[in-house]
Amino acid sequence: MAKTYREVLSWASSFLEEQGVEGHSILYVLLGRKNWRKTDWLLNWHKEMPELEQQQLQQDLKQLAAHYPAQYILGFEEFYGHRLKVTEATLIPRPETEELVALCLETCPDEPLYVVDVGTGTGAIGISLKLERPTWEVAVVDLSPAALKVAQENAETLNAPLSFYEGDTLAPINQPIDILISNPPYIAADEWSVMDESVRTFEPKMALFAEEEGLAIYQKLAQQAKEKLKPSGKIFLEIGFQQGKAVQTLFQTAFPHKKVTIYPDLSGRDRMIVVE
Repeated sequence: MAKTYREVLSWASSFLEEQGVEGHSILYVLLGRKNWRKTDWLLNWHKEMPELEQQQLQQDLKQLAAHYPAQYILGFEEFYGHRLKVTEATLIPRPETEELVALCLETCPDEPLYVVDVGTGTGAIGISLKLERPTWEVAVVDLSPAALKVAQENAETLNAPLSFYEGDTLAPINQPIDILISNPPYIAADEWSVMDESVRTFEPKMALFAEEEGLAIYQKLAQQAKEKLKPSGKIFLEIGFQQGKAVQTLFQTAFPHKKVTIYPDLSGRDRMIVVE
């Protein structure tokens, strides 16, 4: 007997919740596959779901029940109003990182600047900044060749001309920097057990974990930036919500004449550091 979208999705959501997976993830995948917005869903949920779509949904359910991320199933994620390709070689962009982009745009002038995005992954930060500030020269760096390839594809698709560098943090950058921005690996090894299973199983460990209790990349950036940041330059960093004071102290020591400020995310947790 034919079933409506609503009936099928209701059953699928309940099934996922029984497996310990968020039920709404199947709706997320369905909307992505059909390129629907929530309004499209509300207009169509009473209609019969075609057999082929039900078969696809069964395949998607198997992957979701195994904690495979919905974004990897679809092959894309939305970030700052743009659709970005994602693969298992890249971290899935998060809304908190959109807040970092917004803070950078709000506090930096719309004039020619040299901007470096370290640990670019999908290219989310660098691409978003370039599209909003065409006068900025944006360079992106990643240690992973596979991630850098995805970033290049996304930049080409979205017509965002960037410079790409494969390497470790600021090592490949020789030009004096106006803005350094990064969402680096910052998860400590002892946080493994409390992470979501889909993240720790499928997202790239290189983009997640850092030594020195999650501070290793910040330590490296602080030292490199002392040599490569212009005197008037700024630094924008995403941090773990428990790392605010530690990262602030680290950069205040490296830049004693600059102001180092902790900014919260929309949830009120420490999430960003600005050095200016």
